[in-house]
This record gives sequence, structure tokens and C-alpha cells, in this order.
Amino acid sequence: MNEREENQVVDAGWERELVETLATEALREKRRARRWGIFFKLLTFLCLGVVFYLLNSSGEIDIDQATGKDHVALVELEGMIGPDGPASADRINKGLRKAFRDSHTKAVVLRINSPGGTPVQASLIYDEIRRLRAKHKDIPLYVVVGDMCASGGYFVASAADKIFVNRSSIVGSIGVLIDGFGFTGTLDKLGIDRRLLTAGKHKGMLDPFSPIKPFDEAHARKMLSEIHDHFIGAVKDGRGDRLADDDTLFSGLFWSGQRAIDLGLADELGDLGHVARDVVGIEEVVDFTTKDDLLQRLANHIGVAGAEALARLVGWWPGIR
Repeated sequence: MNEREENQVVDAGWERELVETLATEALREKRRARRWGIFFKLLTFLCLGVVFYLLNSSGEIDIDQATGKDHVALVELEGMIGPDGPASADRINKGLRKAFRDSHTKAVVLRINSPGGTPVQASLIYDEIRRLRAKHKDIPLYVVVGDMCASGGYFVASAADKIFVNRSSIVGSIGVLIDGFGFTGTLDKLGIDRRLLTAGKHKGMLDPFSPIKPFDEAHARKMLSEIHDHFIGAVKDGRGDRLADDDTLFSGLFWSGQRAIDLGLADELGDLGHVARDVVGIEEVVDFTTKDDLLQRLANHIGVAGAEALARLVGWWPGIR
């Protein structure tokens, strides 16, 4: 083989290697693109799945999503009653209004498990219940008590047509309080000088670092008494002559569910199923409790769901392989 032929063979080998290299890289790029395509498709399906899950599991039924069948409408009041959180007057009243407006609602059950809360929020719910009952005279409202229905929780419950309890439920605590601590002795022992400047003679009343003054205490007790009288009046208006003639009813004491029935603070033993099935005569229960909106639920859940999905994709999620 002469020199020219040898050069032709070398050139052919180089071209073949280049073609093979380019083909290999193209194949690798195609595989890489396919893997990323699968990843983004899975991520899209995951996001859609989270959205559909949150929508289906929210438990919130809008008026235009009614079942089309007669039902018992349920509204949950869980936890401390206050201006923020799931037991605020805004949320509870919104659920109650939706429940009463639904054309297939035959009775409303307010299921309460609450140790109490602010008197203003409890009063707002109480007033709305009375308004809705007067407006929808053919729809009764029953309260079903869980573990506890005390203080502000009972304030709300007393507006119902009937109150159902468990034997072991805690019911009552019809009273009002202001609580705090006094640290004046502690400051003296530590040699700390409290410096409080106010504009207004009584602006610093009940300051925990200052000795309580007789006038301030008397004023606070008078205010508590006024709020307590409002509480007592609401219970008497709601319960009427079902209340027993007992001096301890409005003392702040609380009782078991069975004893609450004896005192007229509750009516019967029963849970949600009993009320729906045996009292109303309809087993279908629809939850009208106001939940967080979709964006809030996504904010609460997408972080955890997304982290789990990513961990599974990269192999960090524990499991059997």
C-alpha cells in the first residue's frame, strides 16, 4: 500500500470515529431529554393530584354543590373561640348561614368541642344562631357536645333548640375571668426597680409588676360582673324553664354530661349519628364547616407533598426496594 492509500484509510477511520461519537452523543442527549420529560410530567401530575385531593378533602360544600337530597347540615366548632382561627365568629357564622340557606337542609347540627374563648366572639355566634332560627323556623338547630362545652362554648350552645351530650362530656363553667400574675415581690428580691409611665390615672391598672390598687380591683370586678350578667341572661333566654333552680348554675362550676342534663344545662345523651338518625330521621350528613380557601390549603400542604415527591424521585425516601 502506497502513502496515498494509507492516508485515505486514516481519513476514513477518523471520519468513522467522528460519526460514531456524534451518534452516541445524540443518543445520550435524547435519553437525557426523555428522562427530563418524564420528570416534568410526573411533577405536573403530582401538582394536579394535590389540587384535586385538597378540593375533594376540604369538606366544604357550597350552595351550588348541594347533594340534591335531604340532609342534616353539620358545622364544627373546635377549639378556643377567638377572632382568629377555625372557631372565630366569622367562620362559624359563615358555615351556619350556608347550612340554613341550603334548600335540602332539614336540621343543623353544631358540634362543639371547646373550652371557651372570648365573650365577644361567643356572643356573636349566639346572636347569629338566634337570628337564623327565627328566620328559618322550620329548621331546628341542635348542639352535639364532644369532650367539652364550657364557658364561651356553652354560651354558644345555649342558643340551640336542644343540647346533646356524652355522659363524660364537661359542660358548664358559666363565668368570666381575668387572670394574670403578680411579680412585685420577685422584683424586690432581685433589686429591680419597676418604672411605669402613663398618661391617664388608671392606664396602668392590673400591671403585673405593680401592686394591685383597691380601685382598680373594684373596677375590674364590676366589669366582669357586667359581662357575667350578659352571659347569664343569654343562657336563661336560650334554656328557659329547662334550667333547674340551683344556686351553683352560674357560679363557674362545670359538670359531667349526665349531671348537666339533671341541671337542665343539656337535654339528652347522644352523638351526631343519633341526632341525624333518630331525632331528625335522616342519615345523610353534609359538612358545611368553613375551611381555608384553596390557596391557603395549597400553601399548607404543597410544601410537604412537594418535598416528599422530590425525595422519592431522587431516591431519598425510605422504603422497600
